[in-house]
Amino acid sequence: MATRANPHILVFPYPAQGHMLALLDLTHQLALRGLTITILVTPKNLSFLSPLLSSHPSSITPLVLPFPSHPLIPPGVEHVKDLGNTGNFPIMAALGKLHDPLLNWFYSHSNPPVALISDFFLGWTQHLATRLQIPRIAFFSISTLLVSIFDYLWNNVEKVRSLSEVEFGHLPRSPIFKQEHLPSLFKLYKRSDPDSEFVKDGSIANTKSWGCVLNSFDALEAENVQCLKTHIGHNRVFTIGPLSLTGLEVSGRSNSGSEQNDQVLTWLDRCPDGSVLYVCFGSQKLLRKEQMEALANGLEKSGTRFIWVVKPGTTRQQEEGYGVVPDGFEERIAGQGLVIKGWAPQVLILNHKAVGGFLSHCGWNSVSEAIVGGVMILAWPMEADQYVNTILLVDDMGVGVRVSAGADSVPDSEELGHAIAEAMAENGGMKAKAKDLKEKAREAVSHGGQLHERFG
Repeated sequence: MATRANPHILVFPYPAQGHMLALLDLTHQLALRGLTITILVTPKNLSFLSPLLSSHPSSITPLVLPFPSHPLIPPGVEHVKDLGNTGNFPIMAALGKLHDPLLNWFYSHSNPPVALISDFFLGWTQHLATRLQIPRIAFFSISTLLVSIFDYLWNNVEKVRSLSEVEFGHLPRSPIFKQEHLPSLFKLYKRSDPDSEFVKDGSIANTKSWGCVLNSFDALEAENVQCLKTHIGHNRVFTIGPLSLTGLEVSGRSNSGSEQNDQVLTWLDRCPDGSVLYVCFGSQKLLRKEQMEALANGLEKSGTRFIWVVKPGTTRQQEEGYGVVPDGFEERIAGQGLVIKGWAPQVLILNHKAVGGFLSHCGWNSVSEAIVGGVMILAWPMEADQYVNTILLVDDMGVGVRVSAGADSVPDSEELGHAIAEAMAENGGMKAKAKDLKEKAREAVSHGGQLHERFG
């Protein structure tokens, strides 16, 4: 039983890879500091907790509640990866039905939690915490800049939706976004649709939480952090990232497929420092036939060494050319590049001295891992938070360059090849800034850095 010395808290992650892994890393840090933790999952997400539970058997307990049904979610689906980005609304709405089961669990517990930490996609838990009279801390697995953008969008829905471009004049450097480049979650909103209104209400509730914890760090976003504190009217906004530097290997981020790891590392060991471009578009995005061909041609024309991770589609998708490497490409680039189909040891690759750049969709987890690896970004934002992250990396920090934009865009292969060659050949600005940002990221989580300042 928890005592005042090791208080009991409830942690509620959201079942999407980028969200869940970061909050599990934070949970590991909290357990190391003596907290007693209950972590809420639905049955099919329990396996994600295995490393955490085996490392902290006496202090972390899972609370497994059935995944509530929803008309737009097939039976047995409990994770966003099985639905894609459009599945967020129904999953967020379905999880809202856990309000009453959680209330019952709390009232029947002999030593109920004194605080709740929950993902920002679970904003409704702010209302639950208010009812239980405990503080709720909102966990954001995204940039601080995006937190402020989301807050503005959800509080000004009708005004924003009538604009072709949205200027955020109250934010540092007044970023401007085209309507189509706004975060996907916001673009999915439909007025009067029950799921949409539920998501809107929860999103507005996030900044009304007792505090906010962010998977970012001050050297990356000092101005954005201060702006958020000013906006919400208190200083309980804590940057504790990059959490990928502090967690257990809860994701298999670098220790799966050791034989494949050895082959990749052997190949990299033969390459000059900073000469290799790593190409990967995350766990969800599948490029269609024309995009695969343009990217393949661009890589070949660039003359740059590369590792390209290709996500395989379903049999039907492959028949239509989705995720299919063009015929003859692998034979032609045998001395220049390496194509990996399926899973790849991304963290290991990005931290290898031969890797100097990362052609990425700019999801926040990938961005964080690039920063930790000290590599510059060649940005191809497509959806979700990726346009926001691109502005932060390219315009604000100067550690990246845009090479394409849009989920459906097909880059000109000549231009793409030239952009890759030019970026990888430069040895001054961007690469130097990326190395400097890496050191600051490591300082943030080292002894005496911001993480230890927050947690002791």
